[in-house]
Order: sequence, then structure tokens, then C-alpha cells
Amino acid sequence: MPFPHASEALSRFTVLDLTRVRSGPTCVRQLADWGANVVKIDALTEDAGGEQPGGPRRGSDFQNLHRNKRAMTLNLKDERGLAVFKRLAAKADVVVENFRPDVKKKLGIDYESLAAINPRIVYGSISGFGQDGPYHKRPGFDQIAQGMGGLMSITGAPGEGPMRVGIPVADLTAGLFCAMGILTALLEREVSGKGQWVQTSLLQAQIFMLDFQAARWLMEKEVAKQAGNNHPTSIPTGVFKTSDGYINIATTGGRIWERCAQAIGAPELYAHPDYATAPARSKNRDALNAEIEKRTVTKSTETWVRELNEAGVPCGPIYAIDQMFEDAQVRHLGIAQDVPNDESRHIRLVGQPVTLSRTPSRMVARPPDFGEQTEEVLKEFGFGADEISKLRDAKVV
Repeated sequence: MPFPHASEALSRFTVLDLTRVRSGPTCVRQLADWGANVVKIDALTEDAGGEQPGGPRRGSDFQNLHRNKRAMTLNLKDERGLAVFKRLAAKADVVVENFRPDVKKKLGIDYESLAAINPRIVYGSISGFGQDGPYHKRPGFDQIAQGMGGLMSITGAPGEGPMRVGIPVADLTAGLFCAMGILTALLEREVSGKGQWVQTSLLQAQIFMLDFQAARWLMEKEVAKQAGNNHPTSIPTGVFKTSDGYINIATTGGRIWERCAQAIGAPELYAHPDYATAPARSKNRDALNAEIEKRTVTKSTETWVRELNEAGVPCGPIYAIDQMFEDAQVRHLGIAQDVPNDESRHIRLVGQPVTLSRTPSRMVARPPDFGEQTEEVLKEFGFGADEISKLRDAKVV
């Protein structure tokens, strides 16, 4: 039975996945979810069922990162394993890796080596700090990038010290940017007929994600500081207590602020000279927030969400993750999706946040077990039964 494609959008492309942990698998997950023929290369030395980078193979984290892929085992430290990989790369469209920059060169699977075999290859690399430069040999971890990339300095409450974000944002965005770069290179290949090397790093991705906070320094020389739950420039925007919890209220510009003041029953706040202009609201933010909260604590979160939305004021509840998945709009969007499997296991994961009208992404295959499709993949790439048997006997696959 042929392996199903998650979408027809990228079904013509074959991807060799050498990645581990999170940033690299995040990149390849994008390609797999849009239908690419992804072959995950499992190192033959890894424990097939136990602990490994990325957690247990049947654990939620690993399962979420590796759906819609196949897997084969291969010992790249053996010359015969390297020869096998190069035969695969000669027919593949994309290779993705997130080794430290010097590792792939030592293994003989760097871009230059593979491009000599297949000039059309698109080679995606993710590292901690870049492929060269003074830090290029350092190991990269998300929290290190969050700190060096400026994010921790603007996250958290003022005066409480740096705070990491609750998700591995540098890992995730580096993976997404690498996938975007790979897709761009594949589009360009249709014109030039040539592949190229796509590079990104956790540090670059994190700096890019600073967005307007970085632009404030580059353009106006303003160093952003921690603002807690307050938006740094759109005021009043933040978290306010209600009678039974909390609510987010966001105002941008004078008209929404006027509607907000009316909706909470305090039109006098809009007219007050301390709050009438954006600079005044910024200067007197703490006092304004206190005035707003005097009103919001008088009603429930549900009541305020209804009344403020009716008034045209952006707002919303603050959910725990279980509450979020029960929200009516989240359920309507269908982003939590079941993964089919023949083991009667319950696998429910987060699907793609983008929809395509003709070639949607679907959950079609559970994450592969260790080296599950080794023989199947090798046969597809032209290896004969005797070759495969000899490779197994030699512990190359």
C-alpha cells in the first residue's frame, strides 16, 4: 500500500530529514504536512524505544513533530552508510539538517559534497548562531537564543528580572523560516534549474521576531523594556481583573479608546486630560489601568467579553490550554485533529494553521516507529533485495 500524502501541494518533492530535537523537525513537519515525501533518517545507534533527543518516541512531543513522515535507519559514520545516503541524495529534492556546523563536514554530507552529486539539491541548515562567525561552533538552545536575541529582556513584569517565553519561540520560528527558505529555493529552482543552500539560526530567527521592538532601537534608538501584560505602545492594552477572573482588552487609537470608555461606563475617562491623547495615556498608564479595573471587577469575564465586543472593543478571555481547546471558535476551526493509525491508539495533534482551498493539509499517517520503513524506502530508491540484506547484515541499516 503506497504511503499517503498529507496534501497534493508538495507531493512531487522528496525530502531527506536528518534533523533532531525541535527546530529542524519543525521545519520538516511543514514540508510533510503539505504532502512532501519525507524520509526521516534515524541514526542506527539511537535507542529504538527509549530516551532520545526530542523525548520518548511515543511521547506527545515527538509524535507532534514527526507525523506524516516515514523513517529508515542508517549509520552515517560507516562509509557504506554514507554511500547509501549519497545515493538517496542523488534523487532527492531537499535535505534538512540541524547539526552543529562542523559535524556535517566531518560526516561528508555538507552542501558542497551533496551538490556535487545533485546540483538541484536544496539544502536546509539550522544552527544555533550561524554557519560561520565567532560563535558558530557553540551549541544552540532555545532559551540561550531568547536571552541573546533580546526577548527575555522585554518579557515579564518590570523590575522582576528577565523572563523566558512559555514556548520555544526561537526553535519554532527558526524551523518555520527554514521551511519558508526551502520553499523559496524550490520556486527559484524552477527558473534556474539549480539548488542552493538555505541557512538560518535560532539567533537570527529570534532577532527577526522582535519586529517593531527591534525597529524602535534601529530607527529611534529606543531600548524597549519589560512592560508585563501592558502593550508597550498601544495604551490602554492589557490584562484587567473581572469579578470571576481576568480579561484582555486592547485599544489602538483614539476611537477605540473612546468606545472602550463608553462601554465600561466611564466616558469621563476619555475626556480627562490625563488620558485624552496617546502620549498622555502612556505617561499615566498605571493610573488609567487602575481606573479601568475599578469598572471591570464589577462584572464577569463572560459579560465583559460580550459587551465589549458588541461595542467594537477588541477583547477576549484568558484561557488555560484545556479551556482554549473547548472554545467554540477553536472547535470550529478544527485545528485539533485525530491521526489515523491501525493500533487503536488515540493520537490527537495540532494541525496546520493555514488552509488551502484545493490542496488542504491533513493528518494521514502517525509518526513512524524507529526505522519503520527502511526496506520500503530503499526499494523505492533502487536498492535490490540482496543489497538491502547485506546492508542489514553489516549493520549499516
